[in-house]
Amino acid sequence: MKELITSDGARLAYQDSGDGGVPLVMLHGWGQTQAMFRHQVEGLAPGRRVVTVDLRGHGLSGKPRHGYRIARLARDVSELVDHLRLARFDALGWSMGVSVWWSFIDQYGTGRMRRFVAVDQPAAVAAVPWMSERERRDCGAIFDVPELLALGAALAAPGGDAVRADFVRSMFSGDPDPEVLAFVAEQITATPAHAGVPLLFDHCAQDWRDVLPRIDVPTLVIGCEGSHVHPDAQRFIAERIPYARLHVFPADVASSHFPFLENPAAFNAVVEKFLSEEPGTRA
Repeated sequence: MKELITSDGARLAYQDSGDGGVPLVMLHGWGQTQAMFRHQVEGLAPGRRVVTVDLRGHGLSGKPRHGYRIARLARDVSELVDHLRLARFDALGWSMGVSVWWSFIDQYGTGRMRRFVAVDQPAAVAAVPWMSERERRDCGAIFDVPELLALGAALAAPGGDAVRADFVRSMFSGDPDPEVLAFVAEQITATPAHAGVPLLFDHCAQDWRDVLPRIDVPTLVIGCEGSHVHPDAQRFIAERIPYARLHVFPADVASSHFPFLENPAAFNAVVEKFLSEEPGTRA
């Protein structure tokens, strides 16, 4: 594990594994850690360079009292790829990590990105009152604003650990693998409320629909039946990104928000196939 100190003094823990080809930079979701991608580092790094990072407030990274906004996390990632001198890289985000990449694209463009993989993230997490019912369905909103405020308040209050555990459980359908569920529940404990609550609010308050048509690199959108993010939200995203393609894992392959943990072989095969295509290949 290596460390980077950001321009505003936050300490980021990152891992730089493997060698060869275009580097793949992978970003985890809210409350989780780069350890989510342990099977991808193991499965993909032998043939390529893979970079993972604990975003500020998460995992082994520092837990400062500032900077818990998606835009700041995107700047942290920009500073990391600058630090690593990555002139060209592939980007993969899962859940909130997709939003961080969308913010990165919004601020810095796609000039250094070769290919982009977006895993199971709605275009907008919270439905604002001026959204129509159709817009709410299309963007995949999970909450409305009062529900988001209530969740944040519950996470910050005494007893927040139980609320956090219930929130994690809601991301699985049916009876999850006990080891996978326990692993996810344990990783989220590394994010304290002073970091997680304001970041969750900022994350859920963003609406990225206007960014989607401006993504001009080959893109793979991945959804999963059984996730709390409906696959239709991933279809909407894939339709809005020029030349994007969609892959939805059926429930008998993976049935949660965590397909890379549930079925790493299937997930890695889909990602590797996309990243290994010849330049210029379109959907």
